[in-house]
Amino acid sequence: MSICFDDNKKIFKLDTQRTTYMIGLTQEGYVGHVYYGARLESACAAHLLRTGEPPFTPGVLPSEKAAFLDTLPMEYPTGGVSGYRETALELLNELGQNGCELFYRSYTIEEGKPELEGLPSSFKGAAADGEVMTLRLLLEDPVLNVTVELRYSVFEKEDVITRSAVITNAADKTRTIRKAYSACLDLDNEDMELITLTGAWGRERHIERQKVRHGRTYVGSTRGYTSHQEHPFIALVTPETTQKTGSAYAMHFVYSGNFRAQAELSQWDNVRMTMGIDPDRFTWVLDPGCSFAVPECVLTYSECGLGRMSRNLHDFYRNHMIRSPWLHRERPILINNWEATYFNFDTEKLLSIVREAKKCGIEMLVMDDGWFGHRNLDDSSLGDWYVNEEKIKGGLKYLTEEVNKIGLKFGIWFEPEAISPDSDLFRAHPDWALQISGREGTLSRGQYVLDYSRKEVRDAIYDMISGILRSANIDYVKWDMNRSISDIGNLVLPPERQQEISHRYVLGVYELQERLTKDFPDLLLENCAGGGARFDPGMIYYSPQIWCSDDMDSVERLRIQEGTELAYPLSVMGAHVCCAPNHTTGRILPFETRGHVALSGTFGYELDITKIPDEDREMIQAQTQQYHQFHSLIADGDYYRIHSWNDEQPYDCWGTVAKDGSEALFTYVQVLAKPNQHSKKIRLDGLDPQGVYELRTYGSETKNPMNGEIMAHIEDGVYTGEELMKAGILAGAVPGDYRSRLWHLVRK
Repeated sequence: MSICFDDNKKIFKLDTQRTTYMIGLTQEGYVGHVYYGARLESACAAHLLRTGEPPFTPGVLPSEKAAFLDTLPMEYPTGGVSGYRETALELLNELGQNGCELFYRSYTIEEGKPELEGLPSSFKGAAADGEVMTLRLLLEDPVLNVTVELRYSVFEKEDVITRSAVITNAADKTRTIRKAYSACLDLDNEDMELITLTGAWGRERHIERQKVRHGRTYVGSTRGYTSHQEHPFIALVTPETTQKTGSAYAMHFVYSGNFRAQAELSQWDNVRMTMGIDPDRFTWVLDPGCSFAVPECVLTYSECGLGRMSRNLHDFYRNHMIRSPWLHRERPILINNWEATYFNFDTEKLLSIVREAKKCGIEMLVMDDGWFGHRNLDDSSLGDWYVNEEKIKGGLKYLTEEVNKIGLKFGIWFEPEAISPDSDLFRAHPDWALQISGREGTLSRGQYVLDYSRKEVRDAIYDMISGILRSANIDYVKWDMNRSISDIGNLVLPPERQQEISHRYVLGVYELQERLTKDFPDLLLENCAGGGARFDPGMIYYSPQIWCSDDMDSVERLRIQEGTELAYPLSVMGAHVCCAPNHTTGRILPFETRGHVALSGTFGYELDITKIPDEDREMIQAQTQQYHQFHSLIADGDYYRIHSWNDEQPYDCWGTVAKDGSEALFTYVQVLAKPNQHSKKIRLDGLDPQGVYELRTYGSETKNPMNGEIMAHIEDGVYTGEELMKAGILAGAVPGDYRSRLWHLVRK
């Protein structure tokens, strides 16, 4: 059993394959954190709760209560009564006073994983009995008459523990939630460093690492969605932590709205990690008899560096978060017309792209923005989800039938959460946009945001979208959201509930995507938000892939994809081969390199295939064949980061290895060439040390400068896994920047 309770020591012990998490109870009923780390075979760690040293528990020395609560490692600390570190829960009574104190009442241990109503959350999946178990701890504030059920689900094989909470008002008076985090973890400081994923539009999820200093350091979003700028992930690591060595404690939030992820170093040299809904723009009025479900937080610990941390999370999301039937299927190789045409397209232009795409092995056309209303620029028609037949001559059904006749599937773009002032929908329902009474609405990208906290708004939008999907043979939907949310208010909710709108909005998005996936179960849904602004675990519950970034420059994508791969399986990352010069950076990169970098994601194209050079068009055929050859290995294999070009040497290398070690694919990108450059030794990882591998190289060829003849790849041959991992492989120098190679290894 992965969860047990020692009644004598008052210790709960939660075990995964390699880790142990321990919770202890004080004599007063406070719920304290005892241990999280490498697996312990015994439960003799009750002393780690530090209740036998000053400041003593209130039951021993009542005058020390304030000091005790300020030092006790807590599982779910509360505010207002005592304790001055970051809290997880703050409640207001009917007088508006902030105070809450929780005491343990009971527990249950059960097999499986309960759902969270209205929220995405992990599930048991195909795991056998006993591999996923849940601990429910019931806590109570007897003064407020409020209960909090803390939920811990143990995913044994993946070394993951998820946390969530359900807050219930059992009183006959209203309670108000001012803050409700999902997880708190108190750790001893080991000279900790904090890893976060930060950036901006076009450079999302760059890895940053900094020393944890006294006080509070946090990342978060108040933009209404996850954001380009910050990501709901943090990891505390020891200074020596690398891909292979050192300790890593990670938290990842299963939520798609405002969040706060924080590390606090206290005066006692302890670090408190917290994760949850951002409290600055959130309250929730809890009526008598009502409950509030706190979103889920994913925890994992690795004593073998960031590599194992990443593989834990990848396995967890593949096995227990992504529900789509497309999870293990080969996704159709798509071509999106956005950077090929922008708004300037019609039926014949799209069909000309389709005809050329079919010759190259591309399998689906995605029609992007501009097909609806009277939209020819980004200043109109959002919300008018009916076909513009001046562009799509013959209608959508005709277009899809013609695309299907040529041999491609068809996909379509929506931005369901937006409304243009110049739209029939806005003229009919101006109150459907989020708005602050008496203030002029704030435009961004020429649009407002629909009030998804209102059911009539959600129903109207869904009726339009589902009508389009039923009108033609549509296999794929790209769901976009292109602006941060502002003017968060409406003319419906009472004043005391206006601060609920941000969370209600996110619940509304979840409800619509739930309806979409249930009504169209075979639909391939890809989420997007101005690129990667809503790339989070909540979204992968509904869509098996998310558009990674609007910046498709392969060099920029190296950093973006490295940060994304730190937490997500590669099969989730939307990645395309783009135009040259790149439309974002102006950089010109080899077509081959663009293909190799995009191959690590869902893979597709975003360019005008009718205008590219013949040499590039011919290369597409080889790239599409490589996608089919390597898809399952990339999508389902174990990820290993070999080198980052952020480090001293200007090259990048990563790979995926089959679970049984029988096959591997590594990608090498030479970002910057050097004069008088020699080959590099690259030590691979994840292989069977005793296995013998045959290596084949795909990629940039080296020519003899004396006669122009192609030189043989010096690295092709037969090697042992031990040799490749310990001694390394020679990456022969190739003249020129941005050259790339694939190394494919098959165990003989």
